[in-house]
Amino acid sequence: MPSKGWFNLESAGGMIPETQFFEGDSAFKFLGLTRTQRLYGFVGCLIIGFALSLLGSILLFLGQLGSFAVLYTIGIMVSLVGTGFVIGFASQFKLMFKPVRIIATIVFLGSVGLVFVGAFVLGNEVLCIIFVVIEYLAYTWYNLSYIPYARSAVLKLVGMS
Repeated sequence: MPSKGWFNLESAGGMIPETQFFEGDSAFKFLGLTRTQRLYGFVGCLIIGFALSLLGSILLFLGQLGSFAVLYTIGIMVSLVGTGFVIGFASQFKLMFKPVRIIATIVFLGSVGLVFVGAFVLGNEVLCIIFVVIEYLAYTWYNLSYIPYARSAVLKLVGMS
């Protein structure tokens, strides 16, 4: 019997189109996960990613630059990997390099590397934080590309359009 709750997608029936988010090539299809379980996995990855990034930020204030860089970057990558629960890793990888996202993807991946350079090679906290801000902005811009008109709305909000 399906559970009754505010977050029960199984009882929604056909309200969420199967083809919109839950493509047949999900990385977890072989596990036989339902749409609800896959969505829980996605949300779980977002929460874990946020917690790791927050813990890394706390460690930065305690003077542990290397731990900050590792935890913050792992946190944001776990959040990104969470989309594999929804659309699959192969689809995610293909979508990352579509023309609409390629610049955000390159800036994001480049800034991930630069965070480690700033933390471990240069040992410069300020530079590391600048790279983290760039990483976060690129990640946000990348995610906005999946929401229709979101990038346009943000540009209008900041007065750039």
